[in-house]
Amino acid sequence: MKQNTPSLIQDQRPASEPQATPASNSTPSRAETNFVPSPDEVSRRAYFSYVNQGSLPGHEVQHWLEAEKQLVEERKQTQVHSRRH
Repeated sequence: MKQNTPSLIQDQRPASEPQATPASNSTPSRAETNFVPSPDEVSRRAYFSYVNQGSLPGHEVQHWLEAEKQLVEERKQTQVHSRRH
């Protein structure tokens, strides 16, 4: 039985694998501006939000979206600070 796995172009990596980008003080590259946190990171952050807000059911989507937003903002802040040094 043949497995249905996507083939990768020679220089292409899966989305979950971090992309190496050269350090520079210029405009952010597409890889930096298109950062997408991993589902595991978002899930962990959303779960802690759920617990910290009293474990009330029915707000899963809000917790998920807020967790994604926080992780993207943290990444942006990290990049800004790393460029200054």
